[in-house]
Amino acid sequence: MKAIKKVAIGYKKLCRKAYVAAATNSTPLLFVLGIGLLATGLVGASEAQLATAPGSGVAAGDDRIYEIVNRIFLLIEGNLGALVMIAAGLGAIIAAAFGAYRAAVGLLVVAVGAFILRSLVAIFFDWK
Repeated sequence: MKAIKKVAIGYKKLCRKAYVAAATNSTPLLFVLGIGLLATGLVGASEAQLATAPGSGVAAGDDRIYEIVNRIFLLIEGNLGALVMIAAGLGAIIAAAFGAYRAAVGLLVVAVGAFILRSLVAIFFDWK
């Protein structure tokens, strides 16, 4: 019984020392914990960037995602993109006529972005 009490008292002293150390040095301890979490958590994210070809990133296959995005790009580059550009261009002209220059610039960006979307995605995301 005395051995168990001795172990319990030693455990309580150890817990108190750990609590005091954690309370006085909380910032460095949390910093080290955060670095540790980032170092172990980012390993999987970095491995996901190794393959860029469609179908090689996900176990189930990302070919379907590639096809859907490709269809959306084809729509935006075709008739839908022309409609978006005309509507945004007319909106920019009307907004500029009423003095809403911020809205006009925003609509102008939408109008131009409709046709350069595939180029921007290819530049920033290595889209083939």
